[in-house]
Amino acid sequence: MTAIRGTNVPESTESMQRGLALSPHAERETVLGELHARPFEAVTSPCRAIRFAFLTDTAHMSANAIALARYCTAHQPTDLSTATKHRRIALPGAILRWEQHSEFTTYTWLLEDADTANGNTLPEFIAAAMTEIGQPGPHLVSIDLRVQSGETPDLATLFDPASLAASQVLNDHATIATDFQVDSNGFVRVLIHNHGLTPVETGGLVLRILEVETYRCFALLGLPLAHRITPVIRNAEDRLTHIMTAMTKDGGGLEINRELLDEITSLAARGEAEAAIAGYRFAASAAYDDIVRQRLDVIGEKSFGGWPTLADFLGRRLNPAMRTCQTLNTRMQDLNRKLTRAANLLRTRIDVEIEQQNRDLLAAMSERARMQLRLQQTVEGLSVAAISYYVASLLHYVFESAEHYMPVSPTVATGISIPFVVIALTAMLWRGKSNHGSA
Repeated sequence: MTAIRGTNVPESTESMQRGLALSPHAERETVLGELHARPFEAVTSPCRAIRFAFLTDTAHMSANAIALARYCTAHQPTDLSTATKHRRIALPGAILRWEQHSEFTTYTWLLEDADTANGNTLPEFIAAAMTEIGQPGPHLVSIDLRVQSGETPDLATLFDPASLAASQVLNDHATIATDFQVDSNGFVRVLIHNHGLTPVETGGLVLRILEVETYRCFALLGLPLAHRITPVIRNAEDRLTHIMTAMTKDGGGLEINRELLDEITSLAARGEAEAAIAGYRFAASAAYDDIVRQRLDVIGEKSFGGWPTLADFLGRRLNPAMRTCQTLNTRMQDLNRKLTRAANLLRTRIDVEIEQQNRDLLAAMSERARMQLRLQQTVEGLSVAAISYYVASLLHYVFESAEHYMPVSPTVATGISIPFVVIALTAMLWRGKSNHGSA
């Protein structure tokens, strides 16, 4: 069996696949090409790498890709890749690596010409190209990385000794130094002194150091946000304490409980809004911090010249920032849970008070019904007496008209008939009530 195009696929397998009509997965090309994305650039000394990183959203990314394509069409450089999220473009005197990440875009210029690599200013053609392409979003990172060989210079004269970090890496084959400060040109300067690295190893080291500076800047984006929302969270915690204290007091009434519930609901809404923004930012910061640590672990730092290593220097400053973000994120989650529980407790209190009011209302309605029944019974008794009086009067007139035919006087006859009238009317009344109830 023979290999095909640098792969380990047997010839028989290739022939077999040629005879098949396979329907590929929509993401097959992306999945297979991801392992080969963003390869190391083989570089030699002297070399200079200039990187710009911009915070971008989806709209900015799309517009930036169009602007880059327009620039390439106008200048007709050699496009060394066909990917949509990362391109390697050969320009006169430099190679441009353009990459789009989840929330930022980078432009990395590789200069291997001795004059431009050793220069102290930004080459004019880079400034012209960046101006023509346009800024895709808010600018965050600018790095000026130099790769040199020969005798190691005095690092204290090149960088600020108060913040200098230096280390030997890759089995003492290179020395890295930077002070992580922005110079007069707006760049963070980094020096890699090559003691015997191959071009591929040098390119890999350059890429990792560029990533360390890029990702540590994006990791620290969570810290200003943490400082901004800390007073908001503290105020919400204080208000929650006040509300819980008010809930423990007896009385208050339904109206006060409703006001407390409205306040808790407002606090919860603001808390969820802050958590929606800060939660993503803090999670991204934690992910970027992990990448920084991983990149530093790979290069295998050792102390050099008594200066702290890059990992030590960043650890003393980056770790507290990440802990601040993590702690605040935990506080926000705890606060939201407490607000939810407090709201549920208040809703329970309100429901109990409403049920109590309903019971009192039903009791009052029952009492009124009983009073109405007694009144109705009294009215019915009076009605029977009144109707009996009128019926007895009518009977008296009848008896008077038939006085000559009666063995007793009309008055006696009327008196005898009254009990029968009352009984008859009462019977008729109860019969009517019974028929109404059954209906």
